[in-house]
Amino acid sequence: MSIKDWDEQDRPREKLLQRGADALTDAELLAIFLRVGVKGKSALDLAQDLLQEFGDLRSLLGADQARFCAAKGLGDAKYVQLQATVELSKRYLRQCLQRGDALSNPQDTRNYLLSELGGRSYEVFACLFLDNKNRVIKFEEMFMGTIDSANVYPREILKRALQHNAAAVILAHNHPSGVAEPSQADIAITKRLKEVLNLVDIRVLDHLIIGDGYTISLLESGWL
Repeated sequence: MSIKDWDEQDRPREKLLQRGADALTDAELLAIFLRVGVKGKSALDLAQDLLQEFGDLRSLLGADQARFCAAKGLGDAKYVQLQATVELSKRYLRQCLQRGDALSNPQDTRNYLLSELGGRSYEVFACLFLDNKNRVIKFEEMFMGTIDSANVYPREILKRALQHNAAAVILAHNHPSGVAEPSQADIAITKRLKEVLNLVDIRVLDHLIIGDGYTISLLESGWL
């Protein structure tokens, strides 16, 4: 049965208009993006098949072009559209964060870092450089590593902080495993960076570890 033959309240587009986007399942949101299905399958059926094939929404969104386009019902046009949608989301979150005090909007900070670092297959260590009013000056990916670790050099972070005339930094890195629990190495490098940056009166406000859809704050956990 085609989606247009469903009761209006059950159609993804109408459901979104009536109840808001957060009321929709991953498959329903994906069906709206796909717009049409394939022979014998509605857009929602196709969306459910794709989520099952890729495992989850994150894996689908993070798939490379070859993997994405090889799936039934997808192709270069859909890949371009999806990448544009993902980038729009990142820019929206970045602009929300840049409007004001990063500390007064901690969820904006977490959402932005999740969008930037979540789902990577390798470890990335990044910094949010802030001014003296805790407004974002710049987000930079500083170091990249293997699936297990990234080499972090305090002097390079210090150099970039001085170049940006930053008054404070928020550190962040992802765990490709998806488990955001801090390791002893995470705690040790955080303490080392705090010591180095304190020498020039630059504050380390937090270190956020990015997992699979969630973050852990070393400040809130008592490690900073």
